[in-house]
Amino acid sequence: MIKSSDKKPELLSPAGSPQSLKAAIEGGADAIYLGMGAFNARMKAKNFTEDELSYGIELAHSYGARVYIAANTLLYDRELDEYLCNAEKAYLLGADAIIAADLGGAKELKKRIPIELHASTQLSGHSVESAKRLCEAGFSRMVLAREMSREDIEYFCKESPIEAEVFVHGALCVCHSGQCLFSSIVGGRSGNRGECAQPCRLPYKNGKRTQYPLSLKDLSLAGHVKTLCEMGVASFKIEGRMKSPEYVRDVTKVFRRLIDENRNADADELEYLARVFSRSGHTDAYFTSKKDSSMLGIRSESDKRESAESEPFEKITRRLPLTFKASLKQGRPASLTAIASGREISVEGATPETARTAPISEETLKKCLSKLGDTPYFLEKLEIELDEGLMLPISSLNALRRSAIEALGAKNTRSSEDFFKCAPREKLEKNREKINSAVFFQPQKMPEDAKNFFNYIYIPLEAYSERTCGGLGVMLPEVIFDSERAEVEGMLAEAYANGARDALVGNLGHIELAKRQGFTVHGDLRLGAANSQSVAMLTREGLNDIILSPELTLPQIRDIGGKVGVCVYGRLPLMITEKCVGLEIGGCRLCESGEARLIDRRDTEFPVLKRFGHRSAVFNSVPIYMADRENELKSAGVSQKHFIFTTESENEIREIIKAYKTFAQAKTPCRRIKK
Repeated sequence: MIKSSDKKPELLSPAGSPQSLKAAIEGGADAIYLGMGAFNARMKAKNFTEDELSYGIELAHSYGARVYIAANTLLYDRELDEYLCNAEKAYLLGADAIIAADLGGAKELKKRIPIELHASTQLSGHSVESAKRLCEAGFSRMVLAREMSREDIEYFCKESPIEAEVFVHGALCVCHSGQCLFSSIVGGRSGNRGECAQPCRLPYKNGKRTQYPLSLKDLSLAGHVKTLCEMGVASFKIEGRMKSPEYVRDVTKVFRRLIDENRNADADELEYLARVFSRSGHTDAYFTSKKDSSMLGIRSESDKRESAESEPFEKITRRLPLTFKASLKQGRPASLTAIASGREISVEGATPETARTAPISEETLKKCLSKLGDTPYFLEKLEIELDEGLMLPISSLNALRRSAIEALGAKNTRSSEDFFKCAPREKLEKNREKINSAVFFQPQKMPEDAKNFFNYIYIPLEAYSERTCGGLGVMLPEVIFDSERAEVEGMLAEAYANGARDALVGNLGHIELAKRQGFTVHGDLRLGAANSQSVAMLTREGLNDIILSPELTLPQIRDIGGKVGVCVYGRLPLMITEKCVGLEIGGCRLCESGEARLIDRRDTEFPVLKRFGHRSAVFNSVPIYMADRENELKSAGVSQKHFIFTTESENEIREIIKAYKTFAQAKTPCRRIKK
């Protein structure tokens, strides 16, 4: 594990296709991440067939580069077997690690396959507490949230039990990774399933003006390479599995040079990176904590023209330095030692004979051993021990050279014998206790009689007060960086002192914060629990019950055991953004009042509420409504029902409660849980 700045960070490059993998090698990547099969977060990339992956891993390994398989989507119960089958194939082909985003899938994978497990940024890891939980689950590395500041990354590197992988270049999602439901709920293409339609890149209205309040410039931390190296970041990650091979090659080359020279990019290099690909330039605003409107950017026509001028990538021309030590001694087999990429091997060949006419010379040896053709190497140094008067056929020398080069390649000796004999999957009894729970984002609008209908009521922690909320539960902030932890712990202690005993938690790293304060902890839908094994793992972490992912259909919900609930009413949270959206559409007062709206080109309005840490939450334009679908809910085993109240008035909330008591038909447009 890399835990100090004494070792260079790994340079990790993307490959959305076999040609991009070659481009990453050409650029000097230490490791390459790619997708195979149906469970990766870039399903629109070309990705790799099994044969392409086999060749790609062998090629990468020959250049000393590791290969990581992105298997970083949410999984449904009926997909777990296929997921594990894909992971087994990747292991047998020589993959070095699996990048996972589903806790249940990772849990089963770790039980079965002896391979490194990296936590995808889709797992929403943004704190040391997250890393501790992931370490216990078998992960050796966490891909940090792109929104983390320099101070939080530095603290993480010092205190985390697992490695830190940091995005240093590429596209930025405006929503915290793993927390975006916009494309899924509004467009039917799930970002958590690798199908994001990028609604954040679309224009939205502000009065008579059309603007892009969600479209961020691409990230670049090229100007902070030395600082990141000094922190002890284990891996520098370049985003771009949807990008061209030319992009992969050119960006990788720049960061390869910066890492090797232990320095920050100069002005020319920053300008060059912008020409390779940008959206109105690049930003480092999260890293430097300067989160303002200057972060916004779109892909302009001039940006596209500059990118089009890149030199086409055709093939790998990069070669690795190789040292040969050749020994031809009387009466002994010829031997050749090869040293490259930190590896040293020795091979033996035919035994030289006494020369009858022309003995072999050092010049002949050098000429023969230098013929490295399409191999990854060039002969940098040759040491020769040669007795006089010996003869060895050129064919034997060629065979000796080929044998050495072949032996340098990392041999894949894996087999299914390596797999663990694991116990059957954990089965959870279906605990369908009748429970109603609700979150009130604006507690001042909560009717007093709501307490008679709901078993659990949660108020956002930052809005909790003894006078209006005493005795109710709290909902923890969606994001709690390490630099914010002390403040949150103080608020939790105060809420507990004011009678709060239940806490709704939406992040793996927040569970222990609430447990330490004495709260009974409940799992929010933001945990993305989509299968029984995820529920089992989260239950063992100490959750009393769990609200399932809102992306599930009713049959998928029926498959899941444990004490689980389903959101049956409310505007779903589509995004939680680190960059304040309210700043772009009307300011803080509008957000705080609950009147801020994001308006798309079809005049659809999405409410925006201010959240802890000056973050923004974007909610769906219409609520889920299932009061008139009680029979369908019962058939799917739904008895624990969760409600989300955002912009509703006190009277509207009363009417909604009444509707669910009487199973009333919907009166306004709404969203349904899919059958």
